[in-house]
Amino acid sequence: MRTVVTGGAGFLGSHLCDRLLAENWEVLALDNLITGVDSNIAHLMKHPKFRIARADVSNYIDVAGPIDYVLHFASPASPVDYLKLPIPTMKVGALGTHNALGLTLAKKAKFLLASTSESYGDPEISPQHEEYWGHVNPVGPRGVYDEAKRYAEAMTMAYHRFHGADTRIVRIFNTYGPRMRLNDGRALPNFVHQALTGQPLTVYGDGKQTRSFCYVSDLIDGICRLMQSDEHLPVNLGNPQEITILEFAEHVRKHFENAPAIVFEPLPQDDPKRRCPDISKAKRILKWEPKVGLEEGLGLTLAYFKQEFAKGKVAAR
Repeated sequence: MRTVVTGGAGFLGSHLCDRLLAENWEVLALDNLITGVDSNIAHLMKHPKFRIARADVSNYIDVAGPIDYVLHFASPASPVDYLKLPIPTMKVGALGTHNALGLTLAKKAKFLLASTSESYGDPEISPQHEEYWGHVNPVGPRGVYDEAKRYAEAMTMAYHRFHGADTRIVRIFNTYGPRMRLNDGRALPNFVHQALTGQPLTVYGDGKQTRSFCYVSDLIDGICRLMQSDEHLPVNLGNPQEITILEFAEHVRKHFENAPAIVFEPLPQDDPKRRCPDISKAKRILKWEPKVGLEEGLGLTLAYFKQEFAKGKVAAR
C-alpha cells in the first residue's frame, strides 16, 4: 500500500506516518513546513519506505506512480498559528482540499480528510454528535479555521456524491502527545511551556470552560480504523471524559516539583465554552474508544517535553 500524507511533518501527520510505516505501508509526506518541523520526521529519513517532499498543497499536486490513499492533514491547527496565518489557513482548507481530492480521483485512490471539532464552533449542545450542524461565527477571528474545515467537509462530500470518490471524514477533538509544539496556543503546550520557563499558568476566563483530551496513539488508532471502514459521513474521534481547563491546569501542576501559580486572563473571542465528543458512532462502526487515561498520557507527554527542553530543542522551535 502507498499513501500520501499532506502535513506529514506536523504533530498528527508525523504520528500517522509512524503508524503506517509500522504496518508496512509506503509513505510520501508532503509539507511546506509553515507549522510542521523536520525534527518530527527526522527518525524516518532513513526508512526505506518513507519519503518527504517540500510542497504547498494549496498549489497543484503532482505525484508520480500509483497511490492507494490520500490523507489530508495539512493545515495550521492552533489558534496562534491560524490567527497569524489566516489566508494560508483558508487556502489549505479550500484549495488544498480541492487539490488533494483531485489527486485522489486521478490516482483512483481513497481519501481521508482530517477535520476538527471546531466544525461545531461554540456549541449549544454537549456532548457534540455528528448530526449537530454547529454554532460558528463565520466572521470572527476563529472563523478562518472553523469555516475552512467546514468548507473542506462540504468539498469532500461533493466529490463523493458527484464523482463517486471513496472518501472519509474524521472530526478530531483535542489531541495531545509528544511532538506538539510548545506555546502553540493550545492548553497543554502553553501550560507546559510556562511551567518549564518558570512562569505562572495562564487560564482564560474563569477556567470553567471544558475540553476533552485524547492521547495521540488512541486517535491514530481510530483514524486507521476509519480508513478501513466504509463510512463516508463525518465520524467524531476524541476522549469523552470532559474536564474543565482549571482542573486540567491543576493536573499539569502536579507534574512539576515547584508547582507554578495560576493566573487568569480574559477569555478570547468565540472561545468554545464546552467541547466534548459523542463517540457513539465510532464505538458502533469502528469498535473504537480511547484507552489511554489522562494521567498516563500526561506522564508520557511531559516526559517528552522535559527531555526536549533539557536538550535545548524545544526552545529552538
